[in-house]
Amino acid sequence: MVGACALALAATAAPPVAPRIVSLAPHVTELVYAAGAGSALVGASEFSDYPAGALQLPRVGDAFRLDYERIVSLRPDFVVAWESGTPTASTARLQALGVRVVVLRVQTLEDISTALVELGRLAGTSAVADLAADRLRRGFAELRQQYSGRPAVRVFVQLDDAPLFTVTGRHLISEMVGLCGGRNVFAGLPGLAPAVDLEAVIAADPELILYLGHGEAPDHRWRDWPGLSAARLDSIRKVPPDLVSRATPRALEGAREVCKAIEGARETRRIAH
Repeated sequence: MVGACALALAATAAPPVAPRIVSLAPHVTELVYAAGAGSALVGASEFSDYPAGALQLPRVGDAFRLDYERIVSLRPDFVVAWESGTPTASTARLQALGVRVVVLRVQTLEDISTALVELGRLAGTSAVADLAADRLRRGFAELRQQYSGRPAVRVFVQLDDAPLFTVTGRHLISEMVGLCGGRNVFAGLPGLAPAVDLEAVIAADPELILYLGHGEAPDHRWRDWPGLSAARLDSIRKVPPDLVSRATPRALEGAREVCKAIEGARETRRIAH
């Protein structure tokens, strides 16, 4: 009889209460959704535009100016910050206001899966998050296996046109380039996304220019330099910036696009030679 009562109580017990979460970066918002906890989000930073449901979330400011009063009023169980993007002064102030802050470190492709697992654990959605993390790891491993050993291609990653910005070897995008058998010609520069001048690009002589800015790829700029390998090989390709600049599961789709562009340049070079 006691056992039957215990089973009845267990069957009628309320399900675990989902935490209330606030995201402080667009890619963090996307990670929370991918970890199966999108319904737990009660607020998000500006520019949180993916998936579609994120557009309806109350805004709490951006990386440079948080609305602390709004965040506190949302009564979050925790807010999720981005280690290299959320100022330490902001996290310190939130903690002083009694808000729990979870800081995610997402700098590499593997870090994306790690972040998903961590968010799943915190939100109680590990079944979804762990599956998403495993799927991501397998996808990157397949690309690595597919393109390992292929001839290297010199790549210039162009973030903007005027002025010219690129990424260094510390950036997630550079890791994607390497995954596909490319070599970032500015990998050795300091920082993450430095400005470079036209002369430096010409001297590096990339065989592929990957344009990650908004709008059409600036082919006209490079056509004026027919001696540049990328212009000679007609290897100037655009990749949607959100697929590669945000450390989220969509990075796998972005990496596939990068690999496709690099393989195209590799094949064009082979034919030309």
